[in-house]
Amino acid sequence: MLKRHLANTDIYISPIGLGTVKLGRDKGVKYPEEFTIPNDSEALNLLALARDLGINLIDTAPAYGISEQRLGKLLKGQRQDWVICSKVGEEFNNETGESSFNFTPEHVRHSVERSLKRLNTDYIDMMLVHSDGNDVEIIQKFGVLEVLNDLKAEGKVRATGMSTKTVDGGILALQHSDCAMVTYNLAHTEEKPVLDFAAKHGKGILLKKALASGHICSNQETDPVQASFDFIFAHPGVTSAIIGTINPLHLEANVLAAKMG
Repeated sequence: MLKRHLANTDIYISPIGLGTVKLGRDKGVKYPEEFTIPNDSEALNLLALARDLGINLIDTAPAYGISEQRLGKLLKGQRQDWVICSKVGEEFNNETGESSFNFTPEHVRHSVERSLKRLNTDYIDMMLVHSDGNDVEIIQKFGVLEVLNDLKAEGKVRATGMSTKTVDGGILALQHSDCAMVTYNLAHTEEKPVLDFAAKHGKGILLKKALASGHICSNQETDPVQASFDFIFAHPGVTSAIIGTINPLHLEANVLAAKMG
């Protein structure tokens, strides 16, 4: 897959990114089918397949249970092969299955330093704010993007952004950072203005729930996956779509659909 330039950075990413929530968490997730967290051998095979298919973007977060810790070990010796995207703001308790949020500057710095250690790396390519839905308030009240931009200047982060849930929040995040992660798929087009803004101003867009967390695949379309990728990649603002599958066949099908789109 041809890599795509991320905004005004020196980062190039594949149009499909591998989401890793299923490597570290099986509670409180919104997928249509139950799954078992892959063991290390299965996870290594999945990562190797992703790399062979041309994927270089891997998405993780503290909110993904033990995903960061596992990737720190699984990616040993492979750091140069991957663009790692992680997040700050949301914490997940594996014991209770509940999330909590903390957007203070102190916690943001603590979270980034912790992610660096967990991922066994000196830098994280993309660091996003994991919003609780109050996008604008988080940006304006806590100054989280300023903190991330400071960390970027320090060399600990290469690109900054926010995983948003509102149009106003997505546009505001793009005004103060390199990229936004938004929901956009055949069933959810409400955040299209954020994509439009990104295309106009040379900012990056990562898509979450490009296949509606798998639910879109349960409809009666002939090929809902191909239709989904045709739709999302038709928009010039889209840089990459994060796919959270742990099924090798699904991953191959997604990459093929993205190439054909």
